[in-house]
Amino acid sequence: MTIVFKPISTKDVRKFQASGLDAYGMVPEKSVSDGQGNPCRHCLCEIPKDAGMLILAFRPFDGLHAYAETGPIFLCRNRCAAFDGVSPAILAPSQDYLIKGYCANDRIYYGTGQIASGAQMKASAESIFTNSDVAYIHVRSARNNCYQARIDRE
Repeated sequence: MTIVFKPISTKDVRKFQASGLDAYGMVPEKSVSDGQGNPCRHCLCEIPKDAGMLILAFRPFDGLHAYAETGPIFLCRNRCAAFDGVSPAILAPSQDYLIKGYCANDRIYYGTGQIASGAQMKASAESIFTNSDVAYIHVRSARNNCYQARIDRE
């Protein structure tokens, strides 16, 4: 099985970079990265120290419903390329992440949630995907619950 990490869409990111409104109807906050713990959800890299960044509320779902979690994320303030690879730089091998499967109707598939290190991510995702009812997986910070990326299977 091949798993693929998916960043936030370039279309959405360009909207936010052009002062488009976030999930709460607010213009993204402009800030400067301290170089530690500011992962861009588009290029899936840490935003370098002293680089411009955006802080905004993001909901990784198309509509509103009980499972449509919203939370803070960071984006590079300037244009960056969308992640297109196998191992995102933001998933540090020693960090812990909350991963959980979702059904095609965007509801959590209960029983799939687990804590995995970046080093365990691929094996943990493959384990969750053994259930054919799981359509995709969300990766979140285990400590702050912030959305990191989506995992699909191909």
